[in-house]
Amino acid sequence: MTILRTERLALRPLLPDDAEDYATMRFHPEVAKWLPPAPGKQEEGDLVATARATIDRFAASWQERRLAPWGIFLDAKLIGHGGLNYVPEFDAVEVLWALHPEAWGQGYATEVAEAALNYGFGALDLGSIFAITFESNLSSQAVMKRIGLTYRKRVDYKGFTDIVWFDIDRAAYAERTSAAAR
Repeated sequence: MTILRTERLALRPLLPDDAEDYATMRFHPEVAKWLPPAPGKQEEGDLVATARATIDRFAASWQERRLAPWGIFLDAKLIGHGGLNYVPEFDAVEVLWALHPEAWGQGYATEVAEAALNYGFGALDLGSIFAITFESNLSSQAVMKRIGLTYRKRVDYKGFTDIVWFDIDRAAYAERTSAAAR
């Protein structure tokens, strides 16, 4: 499992001890409205158990694929999750982020997404990475554009039909990063 540091954040795989803090972030009403429902029961008393199950799925993905969402930590406080995630419905890897509302508007999503792209195209040698969001989630679309992704199409995902797909391939990412370095 890979641990990264950005300018302001620590990105590390979530651990079972993070479940309560993760549930607080993941099931906050302002966060949950932008995410597909997590598998499992989501009744009030089951949120921490559902968070633990998600953390277990992430751990399995780290073992199997060397990628999964990281916990995003600011000064040792969990503020969200983000990174890379294999999506079997598309047989592809997505870059994703979800932050507690108190962390919105600070540039953290862009920071995490940039680190995830660098890891995916560098350490994992991926050919392309995509991101999806609801058509109405203009904030996430702005992050997608900031990190160099291009709108490609609308897709259906987990019963939702108002999903937009952005992506970037390794060549475009390499061009973007070399242009930024000049």
